[in-house]
Amino acid sequence: MDYHTLTESDFFRFVSQNTEAADIRAAYDEFSQTIFRSYVEAGNPHRLLFALIYAEVELQSLHDTLSDGKDGAAAYLKKALALVRRMLENLQTQVPPLSAAQKSDIQPPPFRWTGSLVELIEVIYALDEMGCINDGQNDIKELTAFFGSQLGLEIKDSHCYNAYTDMKRRKSESRTYFLDKMRERLNLRMQRDDAKERARR
Repeated sequence: MDYHTLTESDFFRFVSQNTEAADIRAAYDEFSQTIFRSYVEAGNPHRLLFALIYAEVELQSLHDTLSDGKDGAAAYLKKALALVRRMLENLQTQVPPLSAAQKSDIQPPPFRWTGSLVELIEVIYALDEMGCINDGQNDIKELTAFFGSQLGLEIKDSHCYNAYTDMKRRKSESRTYFLDKMRERLNLRMQRDDAKERARR
């Protein structure tokens, strides 16, 4: 959840324009549902916490500029501000402070890529082209991000596309340098194993 998701809603637009109650009721209901749904589905509670804090500040600022009243935007603004504050009180008792996440609590991946980034990108594109992962129905950016997360690398979109472009610019007959080397090395390993087995007979 982006921290400004709530403040970019129709409800915020209506209260900032001091819209009449008949026009704002549905927007308020949608605003409330967004908060409840985000609370239930919060994969990262810190993001929801930041969004609620930001919304509270913006709501308070709007409240200070609107005239007090029982109808129209002012009334719904009070309700929204009360709702956000109540949700914040509840959420803050459940979300540990960011400082509580010590480095010792963050486990490094058990395996890390020690080859070059271009070599990894070459493997990822090959696997995707072969349809070995999700039958090839992948977004290459998401695929590279997944492999990076599993192997201790941060692979940005620009890294991915630049590496692929570099591969396409190669002048050799075969442009898959790393895959060719992998095939060669694996065949040599099997040949060595065959030789060892023959020697034991």
